[in-house]
Amino acid sequence: QVQLVESGGGLVQAGGSLRLSCAASGSIFSINSMGWYRQAPGKQRELVARITSSGSTNYVDSVKGRFTISRDNAKNTVHLQMNTLTPEDTAVYYCNAQGRASMPLRNFDSWGQGTQVTVSS
Repeated sequence: QVQLVESGGGLVQAGGSLRLSCAASGSIFSINSMGWYRQAPGKQRELVARITSSGSTNYVDSVKGRFTISRDNAKNTVHLQMNTLTPEDTAVYYCNAQGRASMPLRNFDSWGQGTQVTVSS
């Protein structure tokens, strides 16, 4: 079983910055990709940013140029640096990781518990 623990959410004024972090632990053999999703009240969960083990990234258009995703493969962690935040970024942010777990060897697709990001105008 692979667990994800997020940290770094909070309340910030528009134009401010926050940094989210997510650490994966458990029976990890390899992690193919890690990403951040968000869900605002009354809306569907959407992909914000994703990064592969080789460092390839993709972002939803609304955050390009403002958010940066990075990962530390040795520590099984992923970060999301969020700059120039707007009220439209307010949501619960979820970490996701996909890869191979060990003992026994199998695929996993794990989610964190979510962290609230609130941007005030």
